[in-house]
Amino acid sequence: MAEEKEKKDINEDEVIGKAYDSHLMRRLLQYLKPYRWLVILAIVLTIGVSLATTIRPYLTKIAVDNYIINKDEIGLRNIILILFGTLIFQGILQYSMTYLTQWIGQKTIYDLRMNLFKHLQQLSMNFFDRNPVGRLVTRLTNDIEVLNEMFSSGIVMVFADIFTIAGILFFMFSLSWQLTLISLSVIIPLAYATVIFRKKVRIAYRDVRFLIAKMNSFLQEHVSGILVVKIFNKENKMKDDFEKINYDHTAANKKSVLYYSVFFPIVELIGAISVALIIWYGGGKVVQGALTLGILISFIQYAEMFFRPIRDLSEKYNIMQTAMASSERIFNLMDQKTIIPDPEKPLELKNVKGNIEFKDVYFAYIKDEHVLKNISFSIKQGEKIAFVGATGAGKTTIINLLCRFYDVQKGEILLDGINIKDIRKEDLRKNISLVLQDIFLFSDTIENNINLSNENIPLEKVKKAAEIIGIDNFIDKLPNGYQQNVKERGVTLSQGQRQLITFARALVYEPKILILDEATSSVDTHSEILIQNAIEKLMEGRTSIIIAHRLSTIQKCDKIIVMHKGEIRESGTHQQLLELGGIYSKLYQLQYKESLAQ
Repeated sequence: MAEEKEKKDINEDEVIGKAYDSHLMRRLLQYLKPYRWLVILAIVLTIGVSLATTIRPYLTKIAVDNYIINKDEIGLRNIILILFGTLIFQGILQYSMTYLTQWIGQKTIYDLRMNLFKHLQQLSMNFFDRNPVGRLVTRLTNDIEVLNEMFSSGIVMVFADIFTIAGILFFMFSLSWQLTLISLSVIIPLAYATVIFRKKVRIAYRDVRFLIAKMNSFLQEHVSGILVVKIFNKENKMKDDFEKINYDHTAANKKSVLYYSVFFPIVELIGAISVALIIWYGGGKVVQGALTLGILISFIQYAEMFFRPIRDLSEKYNIMQTAMASSERIFNLMDQKTIIPDPEKPLELKNVKGNIEFKDVYFAYIKDEHVLKNISFSIKQGEKIAFVGATGAGKTTIINLLCRFYDVQKGEILLDGINIKDIRKEDLRKNISLVLQDIFLFSDTIENNINLSNENIPLEKVKKAAEIIGIDNFIDKLPNGYQQNVKERGVTLSQGQRQLITFARALVYEPKILILDEATSSVDTHSEILIQNAIEKLMEGRTSIIIAHRLSTIQKCDKIIVMHKGEIRESGTHQQLLELGGIYSKLYQLQYKESLAQ
């Protein structure tokens, strides 16, 4: 039961898929539209390759019956030159077709992956709350790569196989319809073997895809949480868990390999039987003088050629079937509507002052389970407001709503008197800088982590922000200064250094509104002193919102709002709230006693 539930949770949108789905195929073919003339050229080249391939046995028949039997050396030499020229012509066409189809495939996949990544970035935070990172990575990598096979060696190459089979049948029937029917008598057992093979491989590939998604999710989670794994000595346990997933993945792949190793010899055996029937029946006709030796030899060549595209079509079927399953998952992701929409007629923000007002705001992450209830407050330009309260009181949710990572279900939020739903998200967010407790640095230089690769923010401005924050001396001492790569998530820096860099990031964008979400909780005393000095400069002339557990850091705020279970319970200055003797006073006394005890 646990395994079944896990399979459903990790791969709930996994489907076996049809071998062909017209709706999905139409959507996929939209990505081929920009290259349609190249696709047509590739199909023309395919016809040329098929013609050059199927005409060779016919030229062999002419060589034997017209020249070898008649001992015509000049004619034989000429037909050999024609055969040689056909091979060169086929080789040139084959190279051009292969290069062109692979080029089309790569360009199409590039466009599709960019569209998917762009769409993924537009989705709301609510979507990412519900979907594990490992699954999304699988969509952008494995599933897209499956479609690469279809675009580069699937669609066009299917035409190649069909044209080849049609050409072979045309020449075979034109030479001898009786011998053709004898050759095709093995089609029924071949078709039966193909159906069984497709059914088995279909299930095996489904299991492989499920286990790939499961492996990606496991690796992403446990590599990200490697510190917890090491602290609690869980390396061996995690190794055992991964070994099981890895073993299951290997077993599923081995099963598909087994099916291929059985199917292909069966095709070869059936082909050999077909050749034997041709020799048995055709050889007798040659002896009787009812058939020429050249026709018999060309039929043997055609029979051997006939089963090759049949086998290739079986592989194309698997490519198409897995591509349909992958495309369904990709388009399911693209069809996600959890997007915070921009207004059709956005109001332009000019000379933002930073006046903020919440009016009767209600919000729930899960329907009917409100985390904010009847929230109303206002912040005037340049005011410094702090939110305090127990974990889960709704403090961070207020920030999420202000930045419009989520939309309120009831009420409205105003910026300078304008409902933020009437403002483009880009215009809203470029006026806000947010410093989080959960520090995130990219695997890039310090400069790019501060200006986020914004070409409009020069290095001089980055250095000025670092100087104000007080980290310029530490950066200058690094081997490469501002060009020092901090590696993934800034692992080469201390916790305090990483936090200070995020402060410089917030400052360099010169926001009208500054938000600090537990921004000093992860730094030591020395770093906190640096930050407190920087914060005072940073908040000058800006509307500032601070969320803090350390009440000592917010005593100078213009107003402190106390949250409790999604509601505003108290509001006032530090001194007013102490005199009130309510929730804030109790929190302050508790922290004061703790600091004395230390």
